[in-house]
Amino acid sequence: MDFLSEAIGSIRTGRSYARRVSETGSWGMRYDEFTGSGFHVVLRGRGWLVTEEAPPRALRPGDVVLVAAGARHGLSHAPCALRELPPASTDVPPPPSGPADFEFLCGAYHLRRGRAHDYLATLPGLVVTSPEKGASWTTSLAELLVADLSAPGPGADASRSALVDLLLVHVVRQWLRDNGTAGGPYVNDPVITSALRHIHGAPYETWRVSELSAAVGMSRTAFTRHFTRVLGKPPRDYLTEVRLARAARLLRESDAPLAVIARELGYSTEFAFGAAFRREYGISPGRFRDAPDTGPSAGGGTNGDVLATADAARSG
Repeated sequence: MDFLSEAIGSIRTGRSYARRVSETGSWGMRYDEFTGSGFHVVLRGRGWLVTEEAPPRALRPGDVVLVAAGARHGLSHAPCALRELPPASTDVPPPPSGPADFEFLCGAYHLRRGRAHDYLATLPGLVVTSPEKGASWTTSLAELLVADLSAPGPGADASRSALVDLLLVHVVRQWLRDNGTAGGPYVNDPVITSALRHIHGAPYETWRVSELSAAVGMSRTAFTRHFTRVLGKPPRDYLTEVRLARAARLLRESDAPLAVIARELGYSTEFAFGAAFRREYGISPGRFRDAPDTGPSAGGGTNGDVLATADAARSG
């Protein structure tokens, strides 16, 4: 089971953003929590990644900061405490008169509905990869994305999404290689791996807990306890989230009738599917399909809505 592909696929129900940001002099910004995944790629100069959990970390050209599941963080010209940084502003500053001291590429998928995929949520909140660790490929991807942003043409939305996808995938791959984890954060657990293969391979099945526990060779009680400890939720809740995440993708990426989607994902009726979808996403399947996620508007919402909200206004 390719959990990374499924995780990246799930966030495509949101909308991709990418911006090039320029800063000069004394600068700093705080990004509050948001629902989704994103990254910063340092293009020029030196800065600092600021978090609440660890000392400030120096950033230099080529470094990539992965925000796997919308963790709170900040960027600054100098080491400081996260609380000292102002929220990322949506005000539009004048362009720098000369070369910027610090430039970075910011990309993100923002989810107005749903939540980050469990695979992404189990990664460290902030992952940093550097060129000397094999991340030099980010230069080529970043250059492509910057060029695409500088001169958008036909297919701009598709190319931006594809490049954002590639950057997210390769940063996670690099982290997996650096940490000796071939498949992902919880894939080294044979019980969990086996259970997830059953669930992801056939989400339309009813998958009673007794069936899953028998499939992995454990008692029902022991399996439920172990699954919940590792993934933070019982098997039935996990199955529901997998089903509805796939439903969200089908609603955005296909014209399949709601009744067909309901049957494909194991719901006995369209009504049962609609009720479950509304509980998870806060909106009916039909409205979700008809109102694509356009993301936050400049000047509206909080800076936590998406990494690139403020960056859209600050682009240099």
